Amino acid sequence: MPNRPAPDFDYEAALRECAAGHRPALEALYHQEGARLLGVAQRILRDRARAEDIVHDTFVNIWKRAVSFDGTRGSARGWMYSVARNLALNAVRDERRETGVDDDTAAALDIRDSMQAWHDTRDAFEWRESAGRIGPCLEQLEPVRRNCLLHAYVEGLSHSEIAQRLEAPLGTVKAWIKRSLKALKECLA
Repeated sequence: MPNRPAPDFDYEAALRECAAGHRPALEALYHQEGARLLGVAQRILRDRARAEDIVHDTFVNIWKRAVSFDGTRGSARGWMYSVARNLALNAVRDERRETGVDDDTAAALDIRDSMQAWHDTRDAFEWRESAGRIGPCLEQLEPVRRNCLLHAYVEGLSHSEIAQRLEAPLGTVKAWIKRSLKALKECLA
């Protein structure tokens, strides 16, 4: 299996074919991205067997939800990766709910996991060039604001989940995220 996607593979066409019920298109997507999606899931979950289950669930979701893909909101390949990433992050969250830890340990693990997930996601999407630009911009943010962004956009937490985790008012969390996104945009411009 090649390390990079075939440059002439048409992901959008394959998703349209999946939406129309053509199984060979799903098989083509699996052969094209299955190994890389497994790598993403495995980096998030740190367990190959669970990662394989997530990849299976990812392709089931792709098959069922291909009709909902909207090319105006992003690339087909990116959409596939977001399906896998969200399923893997949900599995991590579900596991955490089963394991009780004290608040200080949970906060430390959240910060570590947010940064690790950001690095893993960056590597999985081969965003080295853009990470070179966004990394210093993220470092310029106050740690609490940076963590809000990472919780929201890397871990996929809702604003209310972030507010609970940080023990901060919901409005404050929303404002931090909004201002931080504006600061990142200005930094990257």
